[in-house]
Amino acid sequence: MTSPDAIPQDDAPAAEPLPQQEAVFRPAVRFGNIPVVRAPLGWSERNKGFRNHYPFISLPLQIADRVQFGAPELEPNRLIWGDCLHVMRQLPDASVDLIYIDPPFYSGREYNLLWGDANERRSFPDTWESGLDGYLIWLNARLYEMKRLLKPAGSIYVHCDWHASHYIKVELDNIFGYGNFRNEIVWAYTGPSNTTQWFPRKHDTILFYVKSNSSRFNRDAIRIPYDKETLARRGRIEGEQSIIAPSVADTTQRRDIQEVEDQFGQGKVPESYWTDIAALTNQRERIGYPTQKPEALLERIIKASSNEGDVVADFLVGGGTTAAVAQRLGRRFIVCDQSRVAVSVTAERLKQAAQGRLNEAQYPDFTIEQWGVYEAFRLADASPGEFRKFVLECYDARIPSDDDGIHGYKGAPARIPVWVGQPALGATVTMEDVNGFAQAIGRLPRYESDDALRDGIMLAWGFSPDAVSAAEELRGRGKANVAFVRIEQVRIDSPAFSQHIRAQSTGWADYSNFLTFVEPPDVTFAHRRLKSLRYAFDASDTQAYMDAKVISVQWDFAFDGAFRAARRRWADRAKLTVEHQFPRAGTYAVACKVQDDKGGEGMRVAKVEVK
Repeated sequence: MTSPDAIPQDDAPAAEPLPQQEAVFRPAVRFGNIPVVRAPLGWSERNKGFRNHYPFISLPLQIADRVQFGAPELEPNRLIWGDCLHVMRQLPDASVDLIYIDPPFYSGREYNLLWGDANERRSFPDTWESGLDGYLIWLNARLYEMKRLLKPAGSIYVHCDWHASHYIKVELDNIFGYGNFRNEIVWAYTGPSNTTQWFPRKHDTILFYVKSNSSRFNRDAIRIPYDKETLARRGRIEGEQSIIAPSVADTTQRRDIQEVEDQFGQGKVPESYWTDIAALTNQRERIGYPTQKPEALLERIIKASSNEGDVVADFLVGGGTTAAVAQRLGRRFIVCDQSRVAVSVTAERLKQAAQGRLNEAQYPDFTIEQWGVYEAFRLADASPGEFRKFVLECYDARIPSDDDGIHGYKGAPARIPVWVGQPALGATVTMEDVNGFAQAIGRLPRYESDDALRDGIMLAWGFSPDAVSAAEELRGRGKANVAFVRIEQVRIDSPAFSQHIRAQSTGWADYSNFLTFVEPPDVTFAHRRLKSLRYAFDASDTQAYMDAKVISVQWDFAFDGAFRAARRRWADRAKLTVEHQFPRAGTYAVACKVQDDKGGEGMRVAKVEVK
């Protein structure tokens, strides 16, 4: 059967052929393993890619929570809080099938502060201050990692607009190769405009690239109906009347009417201009995210370039549309954002989207992970071994093959012995711990041969006074068998613990925020009855720590694990006092979740008797 896309068009005069054009493209050269016309802006062979602009920082990912949907045997999806460049650098090669990103548009607006979260500023605030070159270098460093993460059959869609789309395409050509460009998709929409000096700008551009010619494109999964005019011209049954187009009416071109109907019934593959997806008008989808995209847009992209079970990634996930659509379509996902608020909103959106559908589909769990800024209280639940591994990775220390009283080694070639305390926040190091560690150092073969190798470092949440005294004694002239051990004691939540981060990234002030531990706000709220079924709630006594400011408040007045009511209140997202009309009398679980601008998040749930 002939494809509907191959149905002849109406007769038209043959186009005049274009004159022969001289080739103007230079032959491709190579940098690294990527065929390009020239290196992307910011690339440095000598400095290993973009590390001269963004130094490589190795820190672990901390699993803060796992949201369960009743299918523990399935590999969980991943939602990560952290700067996407550094998160991507922790991920393995060729692990993603499809990437969609909706980065800031270089519009001159503070798009890097969508949520008011101070952690959003950690993504190099001078990106836009240094002009277009700074913006493109910021983007190129991330696109380079995305190409590494894509599987050979993978695809990437980069959503942008008129501000920088032409410049971004040049850089994508340089990174992915001009021959791997597939489409410049124009997403057109309409709406009010008050422009007086130009035509209203009512379209975005989505640049579609592939990793190789083996990429997938599921054309039949994205077909849309033909419009009525086309159907009438092409021989579709309209009401009771069968209309045959003139181009197929004669005996040589006439086809069986049923065949034409069957072909048109499949619909057509959307062209590269999309006018059938409106800007976000579905109020049920709205979460208050300033640049939120409609789910229909992501659904078309995900269906076109991935199959069920494939991994879809969005490393600037914002309000969580990509993750929500991927979850609904049976794709696995890995998404991240540098805003703590964005990650919290995405998590609640995923929970709510799954509610009511778990009987229809089996959703994998998803983990909520953190990179670079950690909540200390969550570490208290780790086992001593897990805690020790986490702390050593944060401190850039190496883990030995066995535990002989020394938990790791710091630096090369000296390899200073390191000892790690217990995970509980109230745990302190004792004098016995100090002496035991010193004796372990004294048993090392190298101890007798080199005074420079008689140092040790203890990492812990706290040190008791007798432990401090014992360490001071060992730095001088203590017991004979450990007389020259010099033990440094470093609190895990102190600047000294993260000193190596600043040393690796001299000149990058924002890196000083990496490897910090935050405390959650202490959420508390009161309520009072205004009239029948209507109550006022006040969370003004909520306390944020470490000079943090409350930036987001989410209320749920019938809490069942997802913040339904919160999604309708994002216009007042920092409102600590609200009123609510309950539908009927009874006992309700009311929840209040708060995020601060340092990355802390706290929640309080209380039962309220509504009269």
